[in-house]
Amino acid sequence: MRFSFINLIKALLFVAVLGGATYYTIGKIQYKNQLMDMEEYSPKSTLIVPSNELIHSKFPFVDVHNHQFDMPVKDLSKLTAEMDGLNMAFMVNLSGFRGMYLTKCLENVKENAPTRFGLFVNLDWEQIDAPDFLENNLTILRDAKLAGAIGLKVYKGLGLTDTDWNGKRIAVNDPRLDPIWAECGALGFPVLIHSAEPASFWKPKDKFNERWLELKQKPGRYRDPAKVPSFESIIAEQHDIFRKNPGTTFINAHMGWMANDLDRLGAHLDTYPNVMTEIGAVLAELGRQPRRARRFFEDYQDRILFGKDSYNVSEYYTYFRVLETQDEYFDYYRKRHAHWKMYGLGLSDSILKKIYYKNALRILPSIDASLFPEDETK
Repeated sequence: MRFSFINLIKALLFVAVLGGATYYTIGKIQYKNQLMDMEEYSPKSTLIVPSNELIHSKFPFVDVHNHQFDMPVKDLSKLTAEMDGLNMAFMVNLSGFRGMYLTKCLENVKENAPTRFGLFVNLDWEQIDAPDFLENNLTILRDAKLAGAIGLKVYKGLGLTDTDWNGKRIAVNDPRLDPIWAECGALGFPVLIHSAEPASFWKPKDKFNERWLELKQKPGRYRDPAKVPSFESIIAEQHDIFRKNPGTTFINAHMGWMANDLDRLGAHLDTYPNVMTEIGAVLAELGRQPRRARRFFEDYQDRILFGKDSYNVSEYYTYFRVLETQDEYFDYYRKRHAHWKMYGLGLSDSILKKIYYKNALRILPSIDASLFPEDETK
């Protein structure tokens, strides 16, 4: 037994030494041949240009695209203190869910921060074959409105991964959902809808794909064209419900994944006057085309909302810097989204006010206007 144990120790030591020597040798070879992984390469710029780093927005803002999944039990005093530091006057939590969860969310808000948060309800599309599906969901929407919810959030699963009871994909424009969109219009419920993903997620994972690093780090985001409907087909379904429901206000999330083609997004907004859009998770696209993006914001200043998506205090700083300053060549906060540098748009105060809160107040009139200086809400 003792002999076996000694041999085991020797074997482990041998493996450790061999592994260490191999790792050291590979490192030396990489260094000698100047080989480096893209994730490791993080050069510090030697460019000397004006820098205006911001930690709060110039004007109070409404974040229309946020997720607080623990809202029923969340300490809202801590969250509102962080919001105050950012100058965030109002947060829309798109993850209000429904039923008891929604009730508890609303209770927490009403008891602890009644003027600072709004909740969007979420529906279960995969029950579409249930005999009472339509009746139940119309009731959910009406009851949510009476309870204090302010809109409907549609997650990307609709059109992409949600299936009916027979395993068939549910299209965004499935006609069985038409009464739901119409009811949202009747209730004055804006519908913030996320459809599809960045088009690059459907492209080959090769050296030509701008989102290669993201697909490497997050392989589950790849969409195999042989198994998943195309990007174009999914957004066409989404655009069809915009067309069929002119009386309903839609917020096309993430700039409809068209922030890399602002001519196309502009034509989209021209075609559908009932559609707004928001900048959540697509700031990296805007910050690399500052002149074109600035023109877009000037042309469509009444149609764009401020949104962030995932909540992280320090990440808002980059949003403020891109929107407000004319800084050049600065970092985005997540390499897999942007291995390029950002440039500020330097938007005018009048446009900033619209993006930050005026447009949101127009489509979400339940927001307390007293959160903003009186002369700035007109």
